Parts: sequence; C-alpha cells; structure tokens
Amino acid sequence: MCAAVLSLEAIALGLTTPVMIAVSDVATGTALGIGLTLMCACIIVAGLLRRPWAYGLGWAIQVAAITLGFVVGIMWVLGGIFALLWGMADFLGRKIERERAAAFAAYDAQH
Repeated sequence: MCAAVLSLEAIALGLTTPVMIAVSDVATGTALGIGLTLMCACIIVAGLLRRPWAYGLGWAIQVAAITLGFVVGIMWVLGGIFALLWGMADFLGRKIERERAAAFAAYDAQH
C-alpha cells in the first residue's frame, strides 16, 4: 500500500515543477531540481520498501512534500493528504503483516 501511495505522490510532486515555474516564479533550474528530485525519491523509496529503514525515508518525503507548501501553497493541503494516506498505509500494512504472521504461526502450531 505504501508503494502505491508513493507512486501516486511521485506524479503529484513531478507536476509541481511547472507550477513552481509558472505560478510561483521559481527559477527553472531550482524548480526542476526540487520537483524531479522529490519525484525520483518517491519512485526509489517505493522500490526500497522491503527494507525497514525505507519507511523512515518515506516519512521524510512526506515532510518535504508538506514543506513545499512554502513555495506552492496548495502543497500544504496536498502534502497533508499524502502524509495522511502514507500514515494510514504504513499503519494498516504493519497491522496486516502482524495478523498474517500470527495466522501462519497458529497454522504451523496446529500442523
């Protein structure tokens, strides 16, 4: 679930690049650096989610997306929505993994 959230967030963060250039008057190089770096970070971290430390990077991306609100105002809201989605996906994913492990342990104990 977390990988899906990051994949969708990559699209949203990539699309902030032209908004930064056209609406917020950010220099083209700076906007490309910020938008594309965050977009690539989402894609890379989505692929690294098999490792427990990657979830910390996911939270860092959420903080960066919300902080982007200083440049593009709507990112306060959009970043907050993605952070909420990320938090729910992280929480539910961990819960599902705990329940799955308990079910396998119960099955192994019976057989």
